[in-house]
Amino acid sequence: MKNNLTGGRFLADLGAFKSELFFESDDSLIFTILEGGGPAEIGHSEKVQIAVTEVRPQVYVVAWKEATGATVTHIEDHENGILYSNATLPDGSFYTMKGTIRPIQQTPIRIGYSLSLSGPVAENTKSARLAHQLWEEDINSKGGLLGRKVQLICIDDCGDASQVYGIYKRLLDEEKVDLLIGGYGTNTLKASLPLVIERNRILIGLMGLGVNGSLKYQNYFAMIPTGPSPNAALTEGFFELAATQHPKPLTVAVLTLDAEFSRNPVIGARENAAKYGMRIIHEQTYSLATTDFEPIINQLKEINADILFLCSYLEDSKGLIRAIHNSDYRPKMVGGAMIGPQSAAVKTELGPLLNGFVNYEYWMPVPKMNFPGVTEVLQKYQKRAREEKVDELGFYVVPLAYAQMQVLEQAVQATGSLDDTLLSQYCRNNSFETVMGTISFGEGGEWVEPRVVQVQFQHVPNGDIDTFKDSKVQIVVSPEAYASGKLIYPYDPSK
Repeated sequence: MKNNLTGGRFLADLGAFKSELFFESDDSLIFTILEGGGPAEIGHSEKVQIAVTEVRPQVYVVAWKEATGATVTHIEDHENGILYSNATLPDGSFYTMKGTIRPIQQTPIRIGYSLSLSGPVAENTKSARLAHQLWEEDINSKGGLLGRKVQLICIDDCGDASQVYGIYKRLLDEEKVDLLIGGYGTNTLKASLPLVIERNRILIGLMGLGVNGSLKYQNYFAMIPTGPSPNAALTEGFFELAATQHPKPLTVAVLTLDAEFSRNPVIGARENAAKYGMRIIHEQTYSLATTDFEPIINQLKEINADILFLCSYLEDSKGLIRAIHNSDYRPKMVGGAMIGPQSAAVKTELGPLLNGFVNYEYWMPVPKMNFPGVTEVLQKYQKRAREEKVDELGFYVVPLAYAQMQVLEQAVQATGSLDDTLLSQYCRNNSFETVMGTISFGEGGEWVEPRVVQVQFQHVPNGDIDTFKDSKVQIVVSPEAYASGKLIYPYDPSK
């Protein structure tokens, strides 16, 4: 039955016993003990089903049964701030108390984090920021969390991992945020974890690969679909696909940017090459300052490996693709772990030069990945993307960034709490329905099941943004469960 208490938060003061009452819905209440409480500990929070009767304007009878077996009835006079509380305990004893009830000031729930809004991955992080803002708008339009509006506090770490610890310390100690979320990518997530662990906070990290592998922090959760073996999962589909071709490629050259993020994909590439019977005959790194890639590609031509495995950021991805296209080196497969071909700016700038490249993705607009809500979120995002000057497609980052917030939202709603320990326990033991489908977390906070796909660019005619708004030229070639077409093999830049 509809009542006017729903969404309200009140302080019930019965002298030695004080509690916070949050009327989550018309028939559910979350009470939290603030002082006193007898056998229940201070801080104990419990969600109960309630029956509410409005006996006259602003005067209510509210009744519920607690997990202890106690039956509680409140007579709440909200006009005059008077509360009568009657409790019958399981042993038959009965208590009546009189006190006051008053609204609690509805300050917003503040969620703090850093993003590299400037620096080498800014294009991706700006997409994440807009996705987070869309979630913030959506949740606040529904009344917020626990009856409170939500406010996101995002600070630019400039792509400099050395700033991250200080930013998160500021968020906790000066900004006094209620909750944290992780930033974007391996580098900054690793930099935030020491403080997060020290303070025993929950952290849901966005698109960091193997961040928690050695630390095994129980309150970390990865918003990246690489599963229990993240290093290998990112590129296993790439090597598995190669192993099914005829003739099978046997040799691999590995070319990577010298950066923290590239180390785990390279570890995975070594594992996968060995697993699928291929031999790495050359490994090479280059610095972020590199702008001329033709000498590097010419050197690789002399080595002539069957597969050229690349791990790169955005700008260097463009340089590498151009250099390979201009060379007459034709590996049988090329791509793998590039952070670049997923970007709308890279797609529109390179257009047909992308033909033949095979690279990982986490979500694509194919029927088998049309999870509930994802199309609507992307439509909202794309309407705002151009005016916000961010990636106009959003396929790579937006579904995961939005799902990151959905996981936190669902954990808070289910527990009725902002307590990091309770939220972490819930995340470990429950699944979540998100725009990335159903997500469950396993060991190390990684997804129980990997969901990385390999995509090949095929028959790209031009660099118009509309060319890339569907899956016609971006073919999911692995795994079979999500495939939308077949691999063109060997690599042919004209196809």
